[in-house]
Amino acid sequence: MSLALTLFLTVAKAQLTSLPSGGNKKAAVTERIGITDITLHYDRPGVKGREGQIWGKLVPEGYTYQGYGTSKAAPWRAGANENTTIEFSTDVTVEGKPLPAGKYGFFIAYSPMECTLIFSHNSSSWGSFFYDQKEDALRVTVKPVPMDKEVEWLRYEFLDQKENSATVALEWEKLSIPFKVEVDYVKTQLESFRRELRTDKGFNWNAWNQAALFCVQHNTDLEEGLAWADSATNPNVVGDRNFTSLSTKAQVLTLLNRKEEADAVMKEALPIGKVIEVHQYARQLITRKMPKEAFDAFKLNYDKHPNEFTTNMGMARAYSATGDYKKALDYLKKAQAQAPDGLNKTNIEKLLPMLQQGKDIN
Repeated sequence: MSLALTLFLTVAKAQLTSLPSGGNKKAAVTERIGITDITLHYDRPGVKGREGQIWGKLVPEGYTYQGYGTSKAAPWRAGANENTTIEFSTDVTVEGKPLPAGKYGFFIAYSPMECTLIFSHNSSSWGSFFYDQKEDALRVTVKPVPMDKEVEWLRYEFLDQKENSATVALEWEKLSIPFKVEVDYVKTQLESFRRELRTDKGFNWNAWNQAALFCVQHNTDLEEGLAWADSATNPNVVGDRNFTSLSTKAQVLTLLNRKEEADAVMKEALPIGKVIEVHQYARQLITRKMPKEAFDAFKLNYDKHPNEFTTNMGMARAYSATGDYKKALDYLKKAQAQAPDGLNKTNIEKLLPMLQQGKDIN
């Protein structure tokens, strides 16, 4: 056969881009939990007037022979046409069971009482015709949940999202099949910081400060956080001794019970802090249940910048945190008269009755 004819036959067999077979819709969805990306690729079949004919019929129960391929007991492909795949950028747990980072074929053995979810190392086959249990990476069981409203086109939704977890739910017709995915956010975030600080991102004090502040906010790996704070404040490396970097270092030292050192750092930081910087720092102290330290910071800010909107708001929060709601109310009323915009006025209007009722506004 001539080279020209061979090329012609090869091109003739090529598939042009068109809609998936059966009028199904191709879809992909990516969500982030912590810093972990979860990506699903799937084809979306429609109900198309087949209400009551989907679950247990179009989607068979358990495992079946589909008349093609090597699998004599295949689960549902959890979608239509091609393999449904799910990919995790870091290690996760699914329904409490560990699953390493990677891309997996996703299958479901449906039952009205309990569904078996299968994450397979085989993510490249077409559908589940060649499903092999030996390639399973993980199996978990979940209960399907009836829904009030009908979903015409099969979809995957991310529900009940938190910093370290979310529920992924397949929804179709009037049924949801949910499963919980969790990540070790603190661990993965710290590992990411360690990698990135060794790149060009580490040539800036902000990066080291960000990593140190994360340790403060999560009260974790404080010795490493202190090393990062040292880099952020060391001008002989990439550091800068400004209010932000110094206050972060002081917070790490405080959590390490090195209060005298923390006080010395803040003695340097507070005089160079801008009004809003000191105000936000004091609010962080309130969040960390340190009302006395917060009061001192708010008071210093007020003494340097008396009778300004921000410092009056600060004193209102300072007195409220210590339980003196009467004085807090006096300062809040002063701040109300100085409110620079409608948003702040509306916020103060919500806070006034709280103080009048003896409730903390922080």
